[in-house]
Amino acid sequence: MKPRFEEIIRWFESLTPASLTAIASCYAPQARFKDPFNDVRGLPAIERIYQHMFETLEQPRFVVESCIAEAERAFVVWRFEFGLRGRAMVIRGGSQLELDSQGLIVLHHDYWDAAEQLYEHVPVLGAVLRMIKRRLAI
Repeated sequence: MKPRFEEIIRWFESLTPASLTAIASCYAPQARFKDPFNDVRGLPAIERIYQHMFETLEQPRFVVESCIAEAERAFVVWRFEFGLRGRAMVIRGGSQLELDSQGLIVLHHDYWDAAEQLYEHVPVLGAVLRMIKRRLAI
């Protein structure tokens, strides 16, 4: 793995509200961040997403399981561990990262299944989603 991606992964794995102030050392000023809930551009908008994460979740943390990097692109497989209303939760997913010529993230696209990993845990909605899933299965 390229050394710059190693640095970025260390930043994600050690991310805290205090270390969020160093976001400009990882993201380009006009970077794009996309996940199942957000599609934003620019450091202030990306920083707000992480701030919201720390405000609404208990002890959120990323654990990177693997990274495949080539040139200025990488795909990172991760676990996102957090608490929600006292309940431990884990979301598994991956991130496509693309760097600019200065080694800063210009594209961060998260891929994870919000229906299976989040919505199915909501009492009424979860039951409906699981029923639909069973009916669509072969």
